[in-house]
Amino acid sequence: MKISELSTETLEKIKLVRWDRIIEKHEGPENWESVLRYEQPEFLLVEGCPTLLPVDKSHHPNITIIRCIWSGDKNSVTLFLSDTTYEDDPFFSGFIAVCDRLKNEEFFLAILYHEWFIIERAAVFE
Repeated sequence: MKISELSTETLEKIKLVRWDRIIEKHEGPENWESVLRYEQPEFLLVEGCPTLLPVDKSHHPNITIIRCIWSGDKNSVTLFLSDTTYEDDPFFSGFIAVCDRLKNEEFFLAILYHEWFIIERAAVFE
């Protein structure tokens, strides 16, 4: 799936969605209309599901999914990921994203995208 393949109606639905961010000490709500206007986002496949994050497609080769947690109804996913586009220190290249499936669509859209210090999972967890 590619953004260029989406209908005008679907693109308009995406533009209405706001997402929360904390990136480089900048925080607050953003809107997908700005992402589509100023970035070149593209779908990233997450366990076979097209997922749209508020990052330029040039980041994709630098993104690694560390952990993926699906909701029980499979309409929401929480991602812990590493994006080394601007930072090669793994500790500082982490992000967390919460993505929801748009109504009547087969893809997921980020509603939260925050920086996350990559912390190894403690041995006390299974």
